[in-house]
Amino acid sequence: MLARSGLDAEEALVCTMVLVAAVDGGITDREIGVMAGQVQTLPAFRDFSSARLADATDAAVNLLREDDGLRHAARLIREALEPRLRETAYALACEVVAADEVAGQQTLRMLEFVMTELHLDPLVAAAIERGVRARHQRV
Repeated sequence: MLARSGLDAEEALVCTMVLVAAVDGGITDREIGVMAGQVQTLPAFRDFSSARLADATDAAVNLLREDDGLRHAARLIREALEPRLRETAYALACEVVAADEVAGQQTLRMLEFVMTELHLDPLVAAAIERGVRARHQRV
């Protein structure tokens, strides 16, 4: 992923999930499970193998380790995704956050960063967040 100048759409979606998963110091097994589940079931990943998930995740983590890696990742994600897929990216990020059940301040700030960098309307982002929250309610 880093050997070339950009990401394909599927890699950008994975990179977005990695941004929110890695913000609090590391990616948990639960977050990896959520990412793998999304890759296995969503139409956006129809042509993306689960084997590519590990490579894309590792490359995204390495990207974040670069100087100004967060801004670089955000630019690559934005360039790779057309507007309708930016909403998908935000929804995937919210799903990863929901995996932890309790979102800390760092995670919430990262979601805000993602929303801003993807140029999402705050009302659209709020609707996505509310939809994810509704999906993860407990009985």
